[in-house]
Amino acid sequence: MGMKKIGFLSFGHWNPSPQSGTRSAADVLHQTIDLAVAAEELGADGAYVRVHHFAQQLGSPFPLLAAMGAKTNRIELGTGVIDMRYENPLYMAEDAGSADLISGGRLQLGISRGSPEQVIDGWRHFGYAPAPGETEADMARRHAEVFLDVIEGKGFAQPNPRPMFPNPPGLLRLEPYSAGLRDRIWWGAASNATAEWAAKMGMNLQSSTLKVDENGKPFHVQQAEQIRAYRAAWKDAGHAREGRVSVSRSIFALVNDQDRMYFGRQGGQDQFGVIDQYRAVFGRSYADEPDRLIEQLRQDEAIAEADTLLLTVPNQLGVDYNAHLIESVLTHVAPGLGWR
Repeated sequence: MGMKKIGFLSFGHWNPSPQSGTRSAADVLHQTIDLAVAAEELGADGAYVRVHHFAQQLGSPFPLLAAMGAKTNRIELGTGVIDMRYENPLYMAEDAGSADLISGGRLQLGISRGSPEQVIDGWRHFGYAPAPGETEADMARRHAEVFLDVIEGKGFAQPNPRPMFPNPPGLLRLEPYSAGLRDRIWWGAASNATAEWAAKMGMNLQSSTLKVDENGKPFHVQQAEQIRAYRAAWKDAGHAREGRVSVSRSIFALVNDQDRMYFGRQGGQDQFGVIDQYRAVFGRSYADEPDRLIEQLRQDEAIAEADTLLLTVPNQLGVDYNAHLIESVLTHVAPGLGWR
């Protein structure tokens, strides 16, 4: 299977119920920083957060990524994914440049057209509307293309002839500019076609635990086909570097009674359903004793194709328990698959 970068992906839920380890937004934000620090100490490679608006979840990623960057040294910091329907791409470019510089160039930003949200057309509240003849997905891709363009750092804005401060010569770019960030943008693709578009645009690929059902095959097989289509399109585009691919999975190694209590009845099968008018396939969870997990994961074609694996964590169970879940995969599962 080859070496893998292994990170965590937190949905950042909070809930005021007494059972919850995260009862407020402040709890989630502080614990996510702490989990990034713990994951780095354990030898994990990435700390990623989900982004959802109008929800009791992490909404605004850049202050959090900057804080994680200031508290860690090595670990990659990312999103899975920022919904580009909601974004002002120029303001986002400044935020991303700042957070990337604070972290020393460790951001891995997943962006995408977004998923079904908590409110109807939430992006309209943010001041965005599709242009005539454009779908909301088109609008998201347009915002993404503007963002990709401005983070290259080329000047595009006409300078004021009587500026407050002297300007460098020529057209001005957005500041702060972070060199190399353009190579660390990922597209969250739900179909083969958008994976191919992401490759053409020189973005890395994030493939989640949900995909448009294109042929009725098991989820991991369809996802592996998507990754191969992406890699072929990347090669055709002739980019100078290799495109990266991540997949996310729920993987729970049952190594103690607490694990068995929480996850002993998880695991199971793919599910097919309808989301946003598309027939979709949802990947299964994996929960088992480490030796059996190794056998099951060996059969997962998409994990084999990817260079990065993101473990979705139950963030409401607290930092210590989530660190234990990450450590269990790193120590009891990853070596048996050659990922470590």
